[in-house]
Amino acid sequence: MGDRHARILALAGKGGVGKTSLAASIVRVLTEEFPGSRVLAIDADPAVGLSTALGVKVTSTLDDIRRAVIKSAEDGRPREAIEMLNESRFRIFDTMVETNGFSFLAIGRPENEGCYCSVNAYLKEVVGMLAGDFDYVVIDGEAGIEQIQRRVMERVSHLILISDQSRKGTHVAETIKQVADELVMYDRIGAIINRVTNPELNRYIAIEGVEILAYIDADEQQAANDIQGKSVFELPRDSKVLCGVREALRKIEIL
Repeated sequence: MGDRHARILALAGKGGVGKTSLAASIVRVLTEEFPGSRVLAIDADPAVGLSTALGVKVTSTLDDIRRAVIKSAEDGRPREAIEMLNESRFRIFDTMVETNGFSFLAIGRPENEGCYCSVNAYLKEVVGMLAGDFDYVVIDGEAGIEQIQRRVMERVSHLILISDQSRKGTHVAETIKQVADELVMYDRIGAIINRVTNPELNRYIAIEGVEILAYIDADEQQAANDIQGKSVFELPRDSKVLCGVREALRKIEIL
């Protein structure tokens, strides 16, 4: 019963601006606002933090599956990965963690540090393959523009750029927008300015061509949660980060 209209929300931005906690918060808000809907969270960042933020224990990753399916991947032929997607499909559903009203999949960290090309190519196919089985797919992208450049997130419905108040953060967001305009098919784009420490400065912040959906003040509760390794589901419903995420999702017409 695939729904062609799966909404795919991809988060992108500079490292260290809180993408992962926002991705986790979006997953929580979707499960609360749309109980019974099928939500898939994908941790596409090899730094692997989304599982902790969502309180999920990962036993197997997409890269494990890719290696299991393509024993011959050493010669790096992505075509082979694509042809073997049908076999991986059942393995992927097998390895998905189902919890708290959503499913979870992690890209994993390939053994040979440095190149994520094969697993990124695989992730791209997997997103396309799974989209029809879910109502909402939330992708926590890796920092920077690599996955956008490699067209891993070639087809998303909502591209959400995350920055803090720094010029460096908004500059990275602008760069991602420019690259995405050429390489990504998206329906809507918006930005969240996270970890705001001085609201007075918000009026100086702009990301060319992108509506700012929400300014989220630095959230001490969320930071404390993070340090203690607690999940976003342990935050109070009226915490700054959850209120900000709801506001952003309303503006971009998800809620």
